[in-house]
Amino acid sequence: MEQGVSDLMLDDQAVEGLSGRWWWGTAASAVQTEGASPADDWYRWEQAGHAPPSGEGNGFAHRFREDFALLRQLGMTDHRLSINWARVEPEQGRIDQEAVSYYRSVLTAAREVGLRVWVCLLHTAIPVWFADQGGFAAQDAVETWLRWVELAAATFGDLAGGWMPFNTPLSYAHKAYQLGTFPPGRRDPAQMVAALKTVHTCDFEAALLLRTTGAPTCSNAGLLPLYPADDSTETAAAIAQLEALVWDSWLALARHPRYAQAFDLYGFTYYSGALVTPGRQLLAYPADHQSGPLGYVPWPEGIAAVLHRLHRELPDAGLVVAELGYGGTDDHARCTYLHQALQHIRAAQDQGVPIEGVTLWTGIDNYEWLAGFTVPFGLFDLDRTPRPSARFTQALTTGH
Repeated sequence: MEQGVSDLMLDDQAVEGLSGRWWWGTAASAVQTEGASPADDWYRWEQAGHAPPSGEGNGFAHRFREDFALLRQLGMTDHRLSINWARVEPEQGRIDQEAVSYYRSVLTAAREVGLRVWVCLLHTAIPVWFADQGGFAAQDAVETWLRWVELAAATFGDLAGGWMPFNTPLSYAHKAYQLGTFPPGRRDPAQMVAALKTVHTCDFEAALLLRTTGAPTCSNAGLLPLYPADDSTETAAAIAQLEALVWDSWLALARHPRYAQAFDLYGFTYYSGALVTPGRQLLAYPADHQSGPLGYVPWPEGIAAVLHRLHRELPDAGLVVAELGYGGTDDHARCTYLHQALQHIRAAQDQGVPIEGVTLWTGIDNYEWLAGFTVPFGLFDLDRTPRPSARFTQALTTGH
């Protein structure tokens, strides 16, 4: 691992202030690290020309033992990964025992090196057979989903260190049913709202079921602060509508008596803030900052707003920063972004926000959906060569 960190704003006080304050993790997903499966809808999306080919992802399926060793060398204690439902159940009711064996090998290898694995059961891709039945827009979607959750709990529950059932429900519903950029490619706001209600229910129902395995459960909502583009009543109404989607859509379940104990922890993914126009358009925020390669401004200050809002909404809940990362080729900028974001997290913790863990996206460069392999997020590149940000992170996690 590289020893020179040069001018990455790392000093003894920063290291001492951050190391040991929470558990440290990295996150990844099955399609992004293994590539799409011919049995999932993302593979079909690629074949139709809607996304670059994922191939074998970053080669994780062949290199997972090596990858886990690298993460532990960084001082990571936790890792979130997803299990591709379509690989395990390529046809409805037929279980692929080779896929089961592979995922059990992955979970065992992580445990053997000392990583607690948080298992996600859906990160974007769904089986083609489920998609053809209507996916999460089908009437019996919740029942179909819970059969998968029961199967996963029985098959992998003895090796799971924790569960994050459904990755960012709002992002899934928004891209699949409103933007149309992810399968099934719909552009129907009403269907998006209905699908969002369904996937939130799927998430909370899964958490109830998975708690019976004895492992903790954690949500992972995609959250961002929203700011008005002007002081018009139209913009205020637009923000209220968007707030209902970003926050109220799942908080209503978190406060419902049935689901009050579903999640042991509440986690969230954070990347940016957004400027809201009167027409409900989301623009990059702050407007005078340069946008990154994925169209948003990497804005570390916004994570403080999310943390304090989440603590106000759920004052008794332990919180997890379930995904925090910087996409781009400038690794110095990645270090600066992470350093500033982590300082905001530490300040929030000092002010009484109960932060249990911080998870970085990602350990090793992978496939970034519509961007293919063009936007690196990793502390290591695809060849597993450490960037300076790997050394920077190691200093934060280990204190030296």
